[in-house]
Amino acid sequence: MKILFTFPGQGTQHPGMLHELPAGDTTLEQARAVLGDEVDTLDSPQALRHTRAVQLCLLIAGTAWARELIRRDVTPDMVSGLSIGAFPAAVMAGVLPFADALRLVALRGDLMEQAYPQGYGLTAIMGLTLPQVEALVADSDVYIANLNAETQIVIAGRDDSMAQVAQRALKKGASRAKRLAVSVPSHCALLDEPARQLQAAFAGVTLTRPRCAYLSGSTARVLWQPERIAEDLALNMARTVRWQEAMIAAEEREVGLAIEMPPGGILTCLTRQAVTREEAISLERSGCEVAAHMTKLARAREY
Repeated sequence: MKILFTFPGQGTQHPGMLHELPAGDTTLEQARAVLGDEVDTLDSPQALRHTRAVQLCLLIAGTAWARELIRRDVTPDMVSGLSIGAFPAAVMAGVLPFADALRLVALRGDLMEQAYPQGYGLTAIMGLTLPQVEALVADSDVYIANLNAETQIVIAGRDDSMAQVAQRALKKGASRAKRLAVSVPSHCALLDEPARQLQAAFAGVTLTRPRCAYLSGSTARVLWQPERIAEDLALNMARTVRWQEAMIAAEEREVGLAIEMPPGGILTCLTRQAVTREEAISLERSGCEVAAHMTKLARAREY
């Protein structure tokens, strides 16, 4: 049975998250060498109001915790990330150097926030299917952004437009409509231009073939060619997230255990909804010892 590392996207961040990294880990110091003193306040409440800081925190935390697992002999056969989570996934697959990832993610956050400094974001609709949500947004300027689970669909757009769709969704029987802690309209055509600008920045970065499978959260396909992974990383901000399909694809490729990197456990819940045989745990909630033990059990099933 194979091991999958998953990396969360925006909305999971919290103040102080970079002060909770594994003891002895040097990822934060490596980040300081690239970003300077900015690192010292990245996880402050004030900084986390900005997309750049949020995305850098998620990159640093995801990389640090994945490295800690590898130090404990828990190595992934596959990696996958939701939105910004694709960047630490690419780092841990050996595709993208960490220093380059920091520069690209800083640019990514800046481009997204500059395009939509306020008044836009994401809202999760729970309890309705995709056709039902598509009907609700058909005559609006709201977009389908994430297909997280069969009945968890995320929409993107202006705050007032999303609020109107959310009200209609609740009247149609949605169990919940929650405005997410994301300040930009990710994963839709509104970010086409920032995505193209980020793609141009990849021209100056050298990517290498991954040492483990890189599963795209946007296409639900395993990518091995560095140029295709670069395209996936650059353009995923403007592409629909297909997390449910990605986790089904992971199970079809014999993944038996998915371990979600901190912060949070949202991907673990979504993965459990998507698959039937694959186990999923949140590292933040279960701890490294449990992850190592479950990895040994999963590996033992191979023999």
